Amino acid sequence: MFSGSIPALVTPFRDGKVDEAAFRALVDWQIDNGSSALVPCGTTGESATLSYDEHYRVIELCIEQAAGRVPVIAGCGSNDTATAVRHMEFAKSAGAAAALVVAPYYNRPNQDGVFAHYAHLAGLSDLPIVVYNVPGRTVTDIQPETMARLAELPTIIGIKDASGNMARIAAHRLSCGTDFCQLSGNDDMALAYNAAGGVGCISVSANVAPKLCAEFQAACAAGDYVLARDLNDKLYPLHDALFSDASPGPTKYAMARLVDWMTDELRLPMTPPSAASRAAIDAALDWAGLA
Repeated sequence: MFSGSIPALVTPFRDGKVDEAAFRALVDWQIDNGSSALVPCGTTGESATLSYDEHYRVIELCIEQAAGRVPVIAGCGSNDTATAVRHMEFAKSAGAAAALVVAPYYNRPNQDGVFAHYAHLAGLSDLPIVVYNVPGRTVTDIQPETMARLAELPTIIGIKDASGNMARIAAHRLSCGTDFCQLSGNDDMALAYNAAGGVGCISVSANVAPKLCAEFQAACAAGDYVLARDLNDKLYPLHDALFSDASPGPTKYAMARLVDWMTDELRLPMTPPSAASRAAIDAALDWAGLA
């Protein structure tokens, strides 16, 4: 259902509020530069600091501005199952194509609890769900056996895999089926991930380099791994630099350098990237030919 370069969009702020004009410009910029879908209100979108009203407004803005040009996968995750239900209800009513639902964080459920969480969501909505496995943030790691159980549910259609475990791709192909949508959650692993059977990336770097990321994913889809490797070499320092300090601080700094409608404003507890991080980003932008 989904493939290619899919940015996990930042949420622009100005004077403490969501900058709606900048967000609309961001959506247009992404689509004009080849992004194949959009993810508002993910981790990179600072969803943890958005109020309910802001969360839903950002989803609504994204769908409105995309206007059917690309699908929108709305961030709907929570460690509270009832809140995730509420998020999915809104996303469905707003016209989202799917929900991105992170594994429950902080609570640390066992694998039966993880399954029950997603099964409950799938039982209450026909909105397709992309499971987001990011144990580095959630502690909970969705095991391949649990993912196989989840894939049997008709609305669980794919995974954003940020486990860092490359063996998972083959395990998921064998247990979930080759039509199960596997998307990398790590830009720096996207080349190997696609070669092993993935079909794209829900990307942080695509915020900053949407055209290059789209070209990289197109090369992978075409099986041109010589070109894909060359593009990956061009992008790799950026992938690395954008995580040289707490995300999305480095991403917003990079974007503020490149486009005049974007500020580098963050919400606490996020703070601006360090001088060393900014220097790494500056060098990476130069290496990629972006600045």
